Amino acid sequence: MEHLDTSVKNRRLQELPINAFFLRPMSQPYEEILEGASLPRSAPGPRHEQICARLHAAMAASVANLNSTQLLAPRTRVQVSRTTAIRPDLALITTATGKLWLAVEIVHTGDHHADTVIKKEVYEHARVPRLWMVDPRYDNVEIYHNTEFGLVLMGILAGSEILAEKLVPEFQIVIAELFATPKAGQVQG
Repeated sequence: MEHLDTSVKNRRLQELPINAFFLRPMSQPYEEILEGASLPRSAPGPRHEQICARLHAAMAASVANLNSTQLLAPRTRVQVSRTTAIRPDLALITTATGKLWLAVEIVHTGDHHADTVIKKEVYEHARVPRLWMVDPRYDNVEIYHNTEFGLVLMGILAGSEILAEKLVPEFQIVIAELFATPKAGQVQG
């Protein structure tokens, strides 16, 4: 696996005020490169972005005191091989090497095949140690660990279960809260 693309250093979340992500307009369409071929992606919808914002807020608070880990801004370009550059919704890299060790994909409801099949294979091939597939269609999160045999499904979390990662001891979020729909007039953040 290759290092983080250095052209995106200024997009790292730590370099942005915490409200910068929450106050920005809805995302634009973007592109990922898989084995040298372009994979155009449509702009994520409002629910996708709400879930992404919640995950980033919880993770940012949890990694703030971890010198070994860095949280990248949503959909930062990460080069995982010479011919493949992906844009995870959330990415944690090791500070020392710049290698991706946790990727989070929030499944795009209109184009789920790219996330649930194609990119899962990319993460497996790149041997990314942790992968979370956050699925707003079913309000659940699939947790994968990479082993000598490839990605292994460790569990599917839903409802009142807690999403946590032992390598980020302070991180935890209740699945129902992750997928909660804001009430009318309620401010997010």
